[in-house]
Amino acid sequence: MLTPTLISVIVTLIVIGLLLYLIGLIPMDGTIKQIIRVVVILAVIIWLLQSFGLLGPIGHGHMLR
Repeated sequence: MLTPTLISVIVTLIVIGLLLYLIGLIPMDGTIKQIIRVVVILAVIIWLLQSFGLLGPIGHGHMLR
């Protein structure tokens, strides 16, 4: 049975896939496209790990003085 959380993860992954496809259609240098793809994929992997509880929150640490 699909839970609302799982459905939202699936919908988000579909939207991200569509975004990556549309980035491929934009006429720009291949190196820039590759950098954008890598950044998006890394962000999605981190988001998935956090949403499934395998990775704690990032960026909520103590400030350096």
